[in-house]
This record gives sequence, structure tokens and C-alpha cells, in this order.
Amino acid sequence: IADLLEGQNANPFRIRAYREGAATIRAHEDPVADFIRQDEFEALKALPGIGEGIAAVIGEYVSLGESSLLAELKAGVSPESVLTTVPGIGDELAERIVEQLDVHTLPELEEAAHDGRLDTVEGFGSRRVEGVRKALAGMLNRSAKRQVQNPDGQDGKVSQEAEPSVELLLQVDADYRKQAKAGELHKIAPRRFNPKKEAWLPVFHTKRQGWMFTVMFSNTAQAHALGKTDDWVVIYYKRGDHEGQNTVVTETKTQLKGKRVVRGRQAENQHYYEVQSGG
Repeated sequence: IADLLEGQNANPFRIRAYREGAATIRAHEDPVADFIRQDEFEALKALPGIGEGIAAVIGEYVSLGESSLLAELKAGVSPESVLTTVPGIGDELAERIVEQLDVHTLPELEEAAHDGRLDTVEGFGSRRVEGVRKALAGMLNRSAKRQVQNPDGQDGKVSQEAEPSVELLLQVDADYRKQAKAGELHKIAPRRFNPKKEAWLPVFHTKRQGWMFTVMFSNTAQAHALGKTDDWVVIYYKRGDHEGQNTVVTETKTQLKGKRVVRGRQAENQHYYEVQSGG
């Protein structure tokens, strides 16, 4: 929660409060959830760095298995802020990339930089695109190395745990859309693109193969503009030190047109459907 608040330029005192609360929880000798289960809410609030607000967040998570605050913050994460971490891309260029190419993550940006789409965005000449390619190669390679490092600190073979498989992501996507359509999921009122403050966005939490997932429909400007708020699905995942996000959409252009695919993982999508068809 603190990291997401920081990414959205929230009040620094609020950010620090959540970090201090998290430190208290980690350091406490007994599971803090026991306070909720034993109806000792006042004792929980009395812990250093907790207080009523954070205690309420803990109580909701223990009781319901989810946090509406965390879900709302994830729904409000700006893809522009992710893209501006790449040298050479400022706020204005990031906004153009999101609006024109519907790119939200660094792997998606890398794909656009190599397939020619980034060249079509105003402000990107060949030199700048090449700079983005080189920057992303370094950034994503460093990230991959951290993810596949062995416990003893030596690089090993590529770990299958670095990110969820396309097959698993598509399973989670299918379950989310099925339950959302049936009205079986808790809904939140996202802060962005929601002037009436209506709770319309279904949120799904699940654990599969050791991965923790939080899933919701895309709430970006592009998703709203193209009428894709019931098609584009954003999947946040975490397992140990490995965490990230993917977007699952209905393909509209390639030979997989009409099928659900994970953006930025074209080769794996192709392989998945070849296996499914027995090819």
C-alpha cells in the first residue's frame, strides 16, 4: 500500500505511516491477525505505528481476505508513471504512448519499440527509439537476472517462477471474467474516470500455484475510449520476491484474432494455442 501511495504522490506522512505499520507487523512475535480473530481490536490499535485506520485495513483483510484500499490503489496506478522510468521518456511522451499505442508496461513498450509502432508516435525519431531499445534491454535484463538468481547468489537456469505462465494467466483471466459476469465479485469505486463514485469495478483475489493474484478490468483512459473496460483485464501477481503485472486482451490483429492473449508475450501465446490445438 505504501509503495502504491508513493507512486501516486500521496501525502508523505500517510506513506510513512503505512511503512511503519508494516514494520510493526513484521516485527511482532505473534501473528497480528490473531488480534482480529480474538476480537481484540483495541489492542491492535495500541501497537506502535498501527492506529485506527491501519487497524481497519488489517481487520478487513483478515475478515474478507482482501483489502478494498489496496484494490483501489492498484486500479489507480498510472501506466504513464511506469513509462517515465525509461530514460528519454517524459510525462508528455508517456501520455502519447499510452493514448496512441495503449502500452502500459515496460515489456509492452519494448515490443512497440521493436515492431515499429513506437516510431509512429510524435516525438520519436529513429535515434530516440534506438535509445529506448537500449535502455529497456538493460532495465529488463537486470530485472530478469534478479528474478532467476539462485539462493546462493549464483546465476542459474531460467526459473519457471520468474513470472506466471501464459496458461495460468489465461486461466485466471477466464475465471475472473466468468465471476464478474455472474455478479459474484466484490466491486470497488475507482478514483479515476468515475465522477459518480460508483462501485462498478469487480475485483478478484486468488492464489494459484503459489502465486497471489489481484485481478480487475482495465480502468485506463484508452480502455474507456475504446469501450474495452469489460475486455482488457489487468492481472497483478506476486510470489516471494517476484511480482509484476500483465494485461490480457482479446486479440484483434494477428493470426490469434478473437482469442485471449497476454500482451507482450506473443511467442508464448502462440505456443500455448498450438499446444491446445495439438499442433
